[in-house]
Amino acid sequence: MQQCFLIVFLLLVSLCSAYTAELRYFMQEQGVKGSSTPYGINDAVGRYVQSGDARIYYEVYGTGRPLFVFHGGGVGSPYELGQCIDELRTFFQVIVVSTRGHGRSEIGHTPLTLEQKAMDMHAVMRAVTDKAAPIVGFSDGAYAALKVAALYPDSVDRLIAIGAGTLEPGFFSPEMRLADLTAIDPAYVKQMQSIMPEPERLQEFLTTFMTFWSSMHVGQELFGAIRCPVLLICGDEDDHAPVVTVLAAHQMLANSRLCVVPKAWHTVFLDNWPVTWACMLPFLRVEQVQSSKKVESNNRIIRP
Repeated sequence: MQQCFLIVFLLLVSLCSAYTAELRYFMQEQGVKGSSTPYGINDAVGRYVQSGDARIYYEVYGTGRPLFVFHGGGVGSPYELGQCIDELRTFFQVIVVSTRGHGRSEIGHTPLTLEQKAMDMHAVMRAVTDKAAPIVGFSDGAYAALKVAALYPDSVDRLIAIGAGTLEPGFFSPEMRLADLTAIDPAYVKQMQSIMPEPERLQEFLTTFMTFWSSMHVGQELFGAIRCPVLLICGDEDDHAPVVTVLAAHQMLANSRLCVVPKAWHTVFLDNWPVTWACMLPFLRVEQVQSSKKVESNNRIIRP
């Protein structure tokens, strides 16, 4: 019996080691590496917090002032933000969250809403600190961060929202098929399923996620409720959060900065990291962030 347990243990260790070495983000190009740290599956620093009907997984790196990172949704992962996290942890204690249904976080069985996402994120934040903290969010994670700032203003010092602007129902398709993702990047889909607590529910989650995204409206109600400083970052070639929608969000926010990164798509941190980082670091490290709206004509709301 002991020999049997030993064999199983060695197999698990072997699989884990091989898997960690091959960790990738969606559509990662050959020869490119996200980071030497396996963000999202690092047992040494991984923790859980209960939020509603799901356990949410997060990892803590370094020391100093806490800063929270929320990754993109659907096929997004913490590892995709590897280079960004590597740099942030030299200045902050970085808390990397796997959002509901992603990585090691559970899906739960309640309807997916922006309020629920914010509740999940806030549960992690309160488990780490009772002080206001900065947040860096990308895409789906950026909208979650914005909702946290609106619902829990005392918990957010400032936030960076990458690839998030105004949004109308129908902008995104309600469908994301597992078969299509597998055809595009089979290694990544296999990785997703190997990490998930309930891999048999992956298609169910993708359907739920895209139904939520395709029906979401984001506008004045959300942006107008946020009072903390916000830095909006988008790529000039972003078709998920087009520049015009990010500009509209900028005009709706009470205290915001805007950075349009040249030669960059939605994943600006992969396409043009030097410019993205040059925008991020000063915003995070300056003591006070003043509003940039010094010209009255810039306060007029443009509807995309």
